[in-house]
Amino acid sequence: MADNLDWRTRLAVSYTENGKTVDITPIDSFSPSFSLAIEPIHSIERTHVGAVFSPQSITFSLTVKAIGDVAARLTALAMQGKRFDITLQEKVGDDWSFESVVLGDCMLTSAMPTSASPTGAPTATFSGFSMHATTESKDKVKGEIP
Repeated sequence: MADNLDWRTRLAVSYTENGKTVDITPIDSFSPSFSLAIEPIHSIERTHVGAVFSPQSITFSLTVKAIGDVAARLTALAMQGKRFDITLQEKVGDDWSFESVVLGDCMLTSAMPTSASPTGAPTATFSGFSMHATTESKDKVKGEIP
């Protein structure tokens, strides 16, 4: 098996608050969603005669173990309504398509912890939105919303 097919790497997720970078770990999942909201305009005579562009939106959810202080820090950010940045970057290796993804001026809109059980640690899922995002691919192509 080729070395480049060995998926032992991981993504690092961190946020920046007051100039200090804080790692979010351990992380179970992180799911960003980019909505580019373009709707076709149709006519009686034909379809797709134009397009209406709506504002772009960026939302995300992340799930962390409710152990340690990560869930408490994220809950405090949510309750205080503080803006923060989330940075995703490859921690080790070169398996991921992007060099980095940065969600800027994020705000949390909900926090949902799971119930504690005798097996496994409880988790907390946080949802929110980002005011802007930037990406950089491995071949240095950059993208930005908005």
